[in-house]
Amino acid sequence: MKFTVEQQKGPEVGTDLFVFGIFKGSETPGGCFSEMDKAWEGLLSRFIQEEWVPNEKKAEVIHSLGKFPAKRVMLVNAGEKEEFDLVKAREVFGFVTKEALKLKVRKVTYCLDSFNNGEEESAALAHALAEASLLAAYRFDTYKTSEEDNPSTVEYVSVCVPKEEDEVKEGLETGQIFGEATCFARDLVNTPGNYLTPSRLAEKAVEIASKHGFEYDILDRDQMEELGMGALLAVAQGSDQPPKMIVIKYQGKEKWEDVLAFVGKGLTFDTGGISLKPAKDMHEMKMDMGGAAAVLGAMDIIGRLKPKCNVLAVIPSTENMPSGRALKPGDVITSYAGKTIEVRNTDAEGRLILADGIAYAKTLGADYIVDVATLTGAILVALGEYTTGAVTNDETLMIEVLEAANEAGELVWRLPSFEPYKKMVRSSDVADLNNSPGRLAGSITAGLFLGEFAGDTPWVHLDIAGTAWANRETELNQKGGTGAMVRTLATLAERFAE
Repeated sequence: MKFTVEQQKGPEVGTDLFVFGIFKGSETPGGCFSEMDKAWEGLLSRFIQEEWVPNEKKAEVIHSLGKFPAKRVMLVNAGEKEEFDLVKAREVFGFVTKEALKLKVRKVTYCLDSFNNGEEESAALAHALAEASLLAAYRFDTYKTSEEDNPSTVEYVSVCVPKEEDEVKEGLETGQIFGEATCFARDLVNTPGNYLTPSRLAEKAVEIASKHGFEYDILDRDQMEELGMGALLAVAQGSDQPPKMIVIKYQGKEKWEDVLAFVGKGLTFDTGGISLKPAKDMHEMKMDMGGAAAVLGAMDIIGRLKPKCNVLAVIPSTENMPSGRALKPGDVITSYAGKTIEVRNTDAEGRLILADGIAYAKTLGADYIVDVATLTGAILVALGEYTTGAVTNDETLMIEVLEAANEAGELVWRLPSFEPYKKMVRSSDVADLNNSPGRLAGSITAGLFLGEFAGDTPWVHLDIAGTAWANRETELNQKGGTGAMVRTLATLAERFAE
């Protein structure tokens, strides 16, 4: 998909679909609408006045019947002007893209100012437009052997703006970068576990690092045994696939200081181990590396935008499988940080591999840590599929994450971390920590388990078990991987560069 700023006036633009936003209560859209309406002999304004009922339909398409360069005009319900923000803008642009796919058009042109309520900058709207267009058009059909004869695709998206052309162009370019990286993360999440093994995930990480000239390191089993990464290795011992500890460094400052670390859970497939999951929907457990995908997607954005900050990516990766060698309930293991852990539930494995990942990030110089993981089913009970849960030990870093998420259009909600929850994590009779204290407050205790390894380092945990996978199609998603938190992490890195 290519994004451009039109050099011609609206009525002169050749396009398959010319799109205007209409706010509720507004007589006509802003921007280049008047020029287009004049060229169409007042047809558009008359239609709005006489036929447009925004509460009943999301959009209306009017054909030019070959009389004008634009083949069709789409009038889109943008809702209440006062309530229109970048989140709503992404939803509207995503809706338009999906409608364009149904119409099988190749080029879509927007009157960008018609979507401006006076509060948002044109560059920000352009960013949202490019990002949403890519997310809405995304599909994963890599393993289908037959395709439609004429698969529907939007190849070109352009915008008409009366001014601020350079800013709009920059917004389109940045939005494209964010959209493409999120789609890359979706591809990783949607890839079956037999194709995306820990070794293949490491190869993908090396591709990202090599593409942008990042320093990287991939630790194998022998290296991890030498370092004493007992938690990751304990989970990995049930699988025939070798585990990997993936490290990528982006140095945007002269000195390696003020390092922001992203730690992503890289469980390429999770059966639950000896604490076996139910068979129903287990095939979706290929998505249990959604945290790793988010980190790699964010690193791709960082590599392309090159913010002046230092970012460390750490991804512990393995499978969680049942076998004669597998970790057992009741086993006691020793983590890289030296803390001992009683394993009450082998299906609480993500926190085990992340424990070593977080501790290793500190060894590599992390001053701030954000871990991202499809960690608990309990977060779905608490927050559903729409909001990522967060646990933290540092108010300042938490605020930065929340503001980055808000800017990126992703929902994050902070969970409590009071002392009684911490005592639950330390409730083992035979070890320092209990990896599964029980069902009550499951998302909180899982997060605070990781906090034991962050220690005094400012840290935020993001549980994306509900948001990393869509069970139904929306304006911006297909069913499947969503690429949750890619944009939030990248935005956070940009904020660290300010």
